Amino acid sequence: MGKDILMIVGDFGEDYEIMVPFQALQAVGHDVDAVCPEKEAGDSIKTAIHDFRGDQTYVEERGHDFELNATMDDVDPAEYDALVVPGGRAPEYLRTYDEVLDAVRHFFEEDKPVAALCHGPQILAAADVLDGYEMTAYPAVRAECEAAGCSWVDEVTRDGNLVTGQAWPDHSEWIAEFLDLLGTEVSHGEAVAADD
Repeated sequence: MGKDILMIVGDFGEDYEIMVPFQALQAVGHDVDAVCPEKEAGDSIKTAIHDFRGDQTYVEERGHDFELNATMDDVDPAEYDALVVPGGRAPEYLRTYDEVLDAVRHFFEEDKPVAALCHGPQILAAADVLDGYEMTAYPAVRAECEAAGCSWVDEVTRDGNLVTGQAWPDHSEWIAEFLDLLGTEVSHGEAVAADD
């Protein structure tokens, strides 16, 4: 049975880190509500594409418009089974909203599954929920995470209810680990034509 998952996004969140988990989670039967403070269902956010080309940091280009399918003011975190917090630049400002921090705290207080990627842990650090966790994030966010009380590792990590990855190149392992935490079973059987 599919889970109800809340995804908190914002303008200039990383395109792949929003689009890929949103679609992948739906593809295996979960319901995902993507919300952003001060925006409503049907509104769009602008995404950014972060690419790694051997420079000291990522290159940023304009991504897609991503349509929200729920309204932050209308959601009750208690009605969701899990939380996804993508990265990009959006976490810099999303962490300034009390409703975002309160929602994040709910998932940790109730020990519900949380998946955070790249700069997403900036929101978790601001919510003061990282103390004692082993985790990762985009390497430039390491100091913030450690200051929030976590121990750092350089790979996709699952510690209790929290799954973390460094950036979108971690998708296959990060999403697989999150699906396992959710108890999702994906069977790989033979495809059968509709008329068989």
